[in-house]
Amino acid sequence: MRAGRVVLLASSLMLAAVAGAQQTTVPAAAQAEANSIDPERLRAHVKLLSSDAYEGRGPGQPGGEKTTAYLVEQFKRYGVQPAGDHGTFVQAVPLVGVMPVAAETHFRFVPQSGSKMTEPVILSFGSDFVVNNQTHTATADIDAPIVFVGHGIVAPEYGWDDYAGADVRGKVVLIVVNEPPSTDAKFFQSEALTYYGRWTYKFEEAGRHGAVGALIIHRTDLASYGWQVVQNSWSGEHSYLRGDPNARLEAASWIQHSVADKLLASVGMTADEAIAASDRRGFKAIALPVKLQAHVVSKVREYDSANVVGKVAGAAPGGAVLYTGHWDHFGIDRARQGDPVFHGANDNGTGTAIVLELARAFAEKKAVPPHDVYFAAVTAEEQGLLGSQYLGMHPPTPARDMQLDLNYDALLPVGDVRSATVHGAERTTVYPLVQALAAKEGLTLQPDQFPTAGHYYRSDHFSLARVGVPAFSVGEGTLFRDHDDAWGKQQEEQYTAERYHQPADRYEDSMDFRGDARMARFGFELGWLAMQQRGTTAWQPGDEFEAARKRSEGTR
Repeated sequence: MRAGRVVLLASSLMLAAVAGAQQTTVPAAAQAEANSIDPERLRAHVKLLSSDAYEGRGPGQPGGEKTTAYLVEQFKRYGVQPAGDHGTFVQAVPLVGVMPVAAETHFRFVPQSGSKMTEPVILSFGSDFVVNNQTHTATADIDAPIVFVGHGIVAPEYGWDDYAGADVRGKVVLIVVNEPPSTDAKFFQSEALTYYGRWTYKFEEAGRHGAVGALIIHRTDLASYGWQVVQNSWSGEHSYLRGDPNARLEAASWIQHSVADKLLASVGMTADEAIAASDRRGFKAIALPVKLQAHVVSKVREYDSANVVGKVAGAAPGGAVLYTGHWDHFGIDRARQGDPVFHGANDNGTGTAIVLELARAFAEKKAVPPHDVYFAAVTAEEQGLLGSQYLGMHPPTPARDMQLDLNYDALLPVGDVRSATVHGAERTTVYPLVQALAAKEGLTLQPDQFPTAGHYYRSDHFSLARVGVPAFSVGEGTLFRDHDDAWGKQQEEQYTAERYHQPADRYEDSMDFRGDARMARFGFELGWLAMQQRGTTAWQPGDEFEAARKRSEGTR
């Protein structure tokens, strides 16, 4: 704790020094717009969007359609210009929905010659495993050997290849969630999770190597969330962009840690022993003397969901700023006992409300912004950032003309704040401006409090970064007025354990949206200042997204 306080003091002194070198003042009329951002307007949006009437805002469900209609209505009321398809606010996102039929979907592990597993192990859908068929067929039958490929990572820049020497074509791979532990910034970016640790990457890489299935071992400390989050996220319909070349697996699956224990007992190992072995350099894939016999039954449908995109015109072309936040959640599960609605008040009613309030404030046009400002409430984030991926592929203005994307995702409404998080901003040339503004506003910029959770790669700004746009999310941190850091961390941990991706993420009258409003004002001012500065924002030299930025500018 003492070391953390020293770091915060040093950071505060550094921010004060930086503030003197950066212009942090927006025009008085623009400041009035920022100051008009109202916590009670945020409350009203969140209360409505997380109510039973919106049925959990599921893409392709009535609640999702009702949500997009509400967003369009609000943009129109504010005087925001349409920036979607064909002069409308709607950007259609073509999706395929795949719903596993739990009662007809079966997994079992069958021992082969030499196995220390003596009897087949029959798994129960939901409590032992979840699965989705990425190939979008109504049925898939698998009878294939299992290969343990550690973390399932191929990262030549770190000299790491879990698939080296392994032929997994037509087989099922067993994979550890997360990535090898590190305290070296030059090896998987130290403690901060990279994209290599994300489940999306692991399924993509397994498919690239020709596997027919992948089993990700869940362990709560490595995943940063409990099994109930996986179960809730994967038991219902999962969607894919139509024509996605990375969706190749007939069985994209997670299994419980206890199930992995039974599977790895076939070679005399526990799951934890196998995970520890996979953390070390020189790990080699292990062919298990076990087959997965699976019958996967799915309901498949094609549908369009929508990103809702608006614009406030600026004084000059180029140099645009984009504000994003996903409107979707997990919809309604009428077969579920208890509350069937995944309300998503915090995730991401809060971010959606902030995007709406930013649009309203900018649209007042007491001052004309230096450049165009775009607002995108995107769909299907919970399905793997699909709406923002499509937005990045089809942006409302070319990526080269975007200075910045500021994203808002799940800002706990528990009070006013003394801190902010901008994870990933330090990778961009706009960071000194961020530091200066935070110092001016009296906000402590906190490092990632949960670096192993990989938050940078789990939210919609990542999709814009992949096409070169400097992008990051704006969050509250863990320092709240009248509370210490431990209290803020407790709020975050309690939310993750008890409400994250569960029906319990409901609106409560006791919620306090002052911190959310402050982060919205911070983003308003930061976006304005970024547009106001000379030159274009870029990634720092050597950053993983620098090449994409140069491609977007036609310089590489």
